[in-house]
Amino acid sequence: MPPSSSQAFAMSNLDSKYRASTPSTSSRVVDHDAPHVTEESHAGPSKPLRANGEHVIKVQPLKRSEMQPSYAQDLGTGEVTHGFYGSMLQALGTCMGFCGAIPCCPCPNPFREVFQGSVGLVSRFGQFYKSVDPGLVQVNVCTESLRIVDVKIQISPIGRQKVITRDNVDVEIDSVIYFQITSPYRAAFGISDLRQALIERAQTTLRHVVGARMVQSVVTEREAIAFEIAEIVGDVADKWGVAIEGILIKDIIFSPEVSASLSSAAQQKRIGESKVIAARAEVDAARLMRQAADILASPAAMQIRQLEALQAMAKSASSKVVFVPMHLQGDVIGPVAGGSGSGLNVVHEESGEGVAGAVSRTGVLSSVEHI
Repeated sequence: MPPSSSQAFAMSNLDSKYRASTPSTSSRVVDHDAPHVTEESHAGPSKPLRANGEHVIKVQPLKRSEMQPSYAQDLGTGEVTHGFYGSMLQALGTCMGFCGAIPCCPCPNPFREVFQGSVGLVSRFGQFYKSVDPGLVQVNVCTESLRIVDVKIQISPIGRQKVITRDNVDVEIDSVIYFQITSPYRAAFGISDLRQALIERAQTTLRHVVGARMVQSVVTEREAIAFEIAEIVGDVADKWGVAIEGILIKDIIFSPEVSASLSSAAQQKRIGESKVIAARAEVDAARLMRQAADILASPAAMQIRQLEALQAMAKSASSKVVFVPMHLQGDVIGPVAGGSGSGLNVVHEESGEGVAGAVSRTGVLSSVEHI
């Protein structure tokens, strides 16, 4: 017996109350009709939203100036016909290309790929007429050919070269060259083997530059040598459509005899520099001592020394200090300096006091009696 409408309504209300009272069910219910509601909003405040810009890596788009420059151009010679034979080959290539574009067709595909970092040079009947940028290029399979030229910065080792320096020392230099093609047409059609030509030119220039220098200059001026080589090679490479990015000298290898002589020369140089420094220090010390002697010879300095001597003598327990006016110290110091040794010995033996106390007492008493 089917339930009545009142019973169905009561059951639906009971089901809704049960769902609302269950925590596991209510926490997972998502109202998809509510605007701007995502799963991250239910995750709690510990996880920030992406809309606030937190934990999001922002990448700026590339600018046109930062990308590969465009080399695309059309010389306008593609419309030139080559008589009946050329027209027939052109039509045949068009038909074969149309069939080759169909999958599973045995005819050659007329579409070629030019990858990023490269430039395509299209020739018709062996005559260059246009260059294309990276992408998909359509060519005539019978009359046209596509040549790919790499315009990225390329690295080529020059190789280890044995060079004789100006002072007849044999050295081996290992270097590398960095270059980039700036004119694809001249690099492709202006020279037969661009890489080999650059290497040979760099090797010859390296021998010329290093051969005009002393071995010590070769060791200490690597950057200057590399810059000079790059400047000379760059003038010639510019005619080939190539820009020299730089030449680096990786290593300079000497024979064991030359290495020993260079190390001994450096050691002797350091010893000589240390002797020069020591001699300069002695000269400065002598000059300062002379200045100190001149300063201490003045009356004011002598009075300061006298006060220091009196202060030192007063520290002993058996000494007696008599304060004498400054203008009478000359009369006091004179007899002390000229006092007889016998008198001092007698006082020292009788009183049993220290030498400092005896000297001060005898000198002061005799001076006071004289005054």
